[in-house]
Amino acid sequence: MKHYVKWLVLCALLLGACPPVFGRDRDGTLAFAVSMERPSTHYYHVVLRCEGLKGATQDFKMPAWTPGYYQIMDHARNVVNFRAEDGQGRSLAWTKTAKNTWRVRSDGAPVIVVSYDVYAFARSVADCYLDDSRAFISPTGLFMHVAGLLDHPATVTIETQTSFSQISTGLDPVEKRPNTFSAPNFDVLYDCPIMVGNQEIVSFEVQSIPHTVAITEPGDFDREKLVSVLKRMVEAAVSIIGDIPYRHYTFIMMGPGRGGLEHQNSMAVFTELPDLDDPGDYQGWLGFIAHEFFHLYNVKAIRPIALGPFDYDRENYANLLWLSEGGTVYYQNLILNRAGFMSREDCLEQFQRSIANYENIAGHEYQSATQASFDVWLHFLRRGGDSANTTISYYDKGAALCLLLDLKIRHETQNRRSLDDVMRTLYQTYFRQQNRGFTDREFRQVCETIAGGDLSEFFDVYASTTAEIDYRKYLAYGGLQIDVEPKESSGAYLGADVRDQDGKVVVTAVRRDSPAAQARLSVEDEIVALDGERVTSSSLREMLESRRPGETTRVLFARRDKISEIKVVLGQPAERSFAITELPNPDELQAEILNSWLQP
Repeated sequence: MKHYVKWLVLCALLLGACPPVFGRDRDGTLAFAVSMERPSTHYYHVVLRCEGLKGATQDFKMPAWTPGYYQIMDHARNVVNFRAEDGQGRSLAWTKTAKNTWRVRSDGAPVIVVSYDVYAFARSVADCYLDDSRAFISPTGLFMHVAGLLDHPATVTIETQTSFSQISTGLDPVEKRPNTFSAPNFDVLYDCPIMVGNQEIVSFEVQSIPHTVAITEPGDFDREKLVSVLKRMVEAAVSIIGDIPYRHYTFIMMGPGRGGLEHQNSMAVFTELPDLDDPGDYQGWLGFIAHEFFHLYNVKAIRPIALGPFDYDRENYANLLWLSEGGTVYYQNLILNRAGFMSREDCLEQFQRSIANYENIAGHEYQSATQASFDVWLHFLRRGGDSANTTISYYDKGAALCLLLDLKIRHETQNRRSLDDVMRTLYQTYFRQQNRGFTDREFRQVCETIAGGDLSEFFDVYASTTAEIDYRKYLAYGGLQIDVEPKESSGAYLGADVRDQDGKVVVTAVRRDSPAAQARLSVEDEIVALDGERVTSSSLREMLESRRPGETTRVLFARRDKISEIKVVLGQPAERSFAITELPNPDELQAEILNSWLQP
C-alpha cells in the first residue's frame, strides 16, 4: 500500500525525477503467465519464467500480507503443486524453508521455470477470487517474487478463458503483446489488482488523463450521470494537492459486498451503484469512493516512512495510521463538500459522528490514536467482545484529530494556512523531491512550521494519550460550538449489544461497568426472555425503551446450553451527542475560517 521502492522506480520511469534503484541483479527477465482453464474449480495456474538469475539456489517467496490490509494473511496457504524446472524441462530439486518460501536448487541454470496453482475463492479486496463469472487477482496472493529481486521488472500475461472478454488493471500494457502487462518492480506489481471478466467499461478524462470504471454487475444505471459524479469528485480531490501522480486510473467495482482497497493508480471495491438521482442515496457511496481515491495521495504518496520499503514476510508497524486512514476520512468529507455533493451541515454531521463513535465507548479511556495505529495488526478485522471496552478506531479518532489540527493551523495563521498546506508540503518535499516517506518527527515539524508555532498539546497529548480533548476550544476557532454534555435519554440501559444469530439473540459485547456487566452477562450468552417474555433483538430494544432506570428485570439466558435466570437493575442511558453547530455570533476571524473551510 505504501511502497517506497515502488514510488522510487515509478517516478523515474514516468516522470524522470528519480534515479533508478538496483537490486542484486536487474539483468534477465521475470515473466508470469496466468491461466484459468477451469474457473469452477477456483484454481489459477501460474508459470514464472526466470532468465539470467545467478547462484546455486533461488528462494521464491509468496507475500504473507497485502499492503493496506493490516493483517497477516498467509497467502502461501493457497499454493499447491509447486514445481521447478530448467529451460530444458528438467526437474529442479526444491524444499520449503519457511511457510512462504520455496528454495529451488538451480545450480546456476540460466533459465528457471516454476509453476504452481493457487486456490482462489475468497470474496475480499485482499484475496484472489475465481469462478465462472469473473476472475479477481489480488497480486500479493498470486505472484511470487525472487528473494532479493523485489525491484526487478516483471511482465504478466493473462491467458483468459474464452467466456471472459475484458481485463481491467492499473498495470501498463505491453505493446504488440495481447493481454500482457508490465511492472517496473514487484512493489508496483503487488499494488495493481487485475479484474478479468465481462465487466462494463465507462471512461472519462481529467486534465487529459484517462480514468476507467470497470463495473462487474452494473445493472441499469445512468452512465452520463456516473461519469459526471466521479469526474467532479476526482477534480475536487486533485485540487487539494494540485498534482496528478499517475498516467491512468482504474476503478474496479465488483458488485455487492463489503470493503475497498486503495492502490497508486487504481482501487478495488465491493459496491453496488446507488441511485444517482437521489443525493441522499449516493452521498455515502461517493464518500466511500472518494476515500479510496484520495488514498493515492494520503498513503501512497504522503506516507509514513515506517511503512516502506515493505517487508512482505511480517508486520510493518506505524504510529501514524490515524493520519493515513482517519485523515482520509476527514478529507473524503471535504472533497464532497468542495465538489458540491455535501453541504456544510452534512460535513458537520459526519465530524460529529466520528467524534461520538469513539468518545461514547470505554475504549477511548484505554487506547490513544498512536496506539491504535501501532496495534492494528492485533485488531484489524478481529474485533472481539471486549473491543469496545479497550480499543478505538483510528479512522474515527484520526478524522477528529485532523479536524482539530486543521482548525488550529487556520487559527494560528489568521486563516492564511491550513492542513491542505501540510499535505501539499509533505507531498512535494518527501514524495516528489526526496522520493521517500516521512518520519513521525518530520510530520510534526512540517505541521509546526506551517502553523508557525508549537503544537505540543495536539501531538503530545491528544494524539499520543487518552487525555480529554478540549473540543470547545478547537471548534470555536472555526466559528463552531459543540455539545459535550451527557444527555439522558428515555428508556432504560442494559449495556449488552446483541444480534440475531440462527434464530437466537446472542450477546456480542458487554459494556464495561454496565448493568449487564454487574449481573455477569457474558459475550456469547443467548438472551431468551425478559420478564418471562420471549425476545428478538428488536423486541429487546423496544422493551428496554419502555422500562425506567432503576427497575429490576428478570433476564432468562442460555450459556453453553444451560438455562439460567438473573435479576438486573437497569441503568440510565446517557451519551454525549457531540452535536456541532455554528456559533450565533462569530467574530470576524471565526467567520472567515468557517466560510473558507466549508461551503454552505
